[in-house]
Amino acid sequence: MSSDARGRALAMLNRMAQADWPDRLKLRKSIEKLVYTGSRAGFRLAAERAAKPRSVARAPGVDELFDLSLSDDQQMLVEMLGAFAAEVLRPAAHDADAQATIPAALLNQAHELGLAHYGVGEAHGGLAGSRTTLSNALIAEALGQGDLALAAALLVPLSAANCIRRWAAPEQQARWLPAFVTDAPAPLIAIAVNEAQVLFDPLKLRTQAKRKGQHYVLSGEKCLVLRGLEASQLIIAAHSEQGPALFLLPADAKGVTRTAEPAMGLKAGGTARITLKNVKVAAAQRLAASDFDYQSFLDHAALAWCALAVGTAQAALDYVVGYCNERVAFGEPISHRQGVAFMVADLAIEVDAMRLMVWRACARAEAGLPFHREAYLARLLCAEKAMKIGTDALQLLGGHGFTQEHPAERWYRDLRAVALMAGGLQL
Repeated sequence: MSSDARGRALAMLNRMAQADWPDRLKLRKSIEKLVYTGSRAGFRLAAERAAKPRSVARAPGVDELFDLSLSDDQQMLVEMLGAFAAEVLRPAAHDADAQATIPAALLNQAHELGLAHYGVGEAHGGLAGSRTTLSNALIAEALGQGDLALAAALLVPLSAANCIRRWAAPEQQARWLPAFVTDAPAPLIAIAVNEAQVLFDPLKLRTQAKRKGQHYVLSGEKCLVLRGLEASQLIIAAHSEQGPALFLLPADAKGVTRTAEPAMGLKAGGTARITLKNVKVAAAQRLAASDFDYQSFLDHAALAWCALAVGTAQAALDYVVGYCNERVAFGEPISHRQGVAFMVADLAIEVDAMRLMVWRACARAEAGLPFHREAYLARLLCAEKAMKIGTDALQLLGGHGFTQEHPAERWYRDLRAVALMAGGLQL
């Protein structure tokens, strides 16, 4: 980590430590410890890099050790965001869902977390090293335990930063990324991939980008775009002469029309439909990384939704365990009934299976190994099991599951989005 990056990281952590919400969440000691260990680890890493040569690259086909244990920094990050999810996101989720918006106070608190810093490379003042996919998945999973829709909405700036860092050319990164690590709120850039067509295939985009001189002309329609109405800029996936491509353009560009698109779930995410009619975009606004891999872009998005699903599924499991232990019928807790106990056990198995599949795919992505197969399998499993977990959670709550007195019905609606969303987020 460069000295400039360490300085920015410590400045961000100190800003969090000076806020008032850590006292309310009883996180003051954890944040102070994170500031201390972050400084110590940063300087230790710098010393190690100066003293040791780089490790020799592994032979082709040789996988690195898959270690399920988290580093101290990752563990503290999970604990801090887990507390934020439980104490801030969970209580705000019901009203955010009913009003289909994110409270301004919540946005201010989320800004203090500095999540977008984890999507910006050290060269541009952020905290993202060469291996950040798993840490980003842990962030999504921790926030997902509070509320899936709010978590997805708060991860939009981080996702945009990840997308630019990974798929933009170096000169584009230098121009766009520094805005994500200032004291001001990170730019709100929505990623639009989904299209309103039967059996939508993100590899067969109908949105077209035709080259005309020094510009592209974009035409098409995108649906279910997270925070699409309030975004200041858009990253649009469109089919060009060279295949699928990503374009960054102002949300108020001529020819862009945005309308609200309320859905069954993700209500707090403010989903929108975006119509592009002969939108003129400069060629310099096309994300132009030399190694751009559209399939990898989709796989990173799939893992983001899977990580959110794991967090929300874990929340549902924890909630029904407590409910079944407290709910008394015929003189004993319903958890004493085999039919209930076996269903809860199945939920626990499915949550752990989802988590292991997601972590495995992220580990391979971080190691620079092919991970499309693992991401595909993780998405298949999470899409199926997330809906089953949402359904079973409602079933275990009985009639209470049908009411808004309990969060299970909201989790049920939000978890169904995992099978539908393509793009929108990036780990």
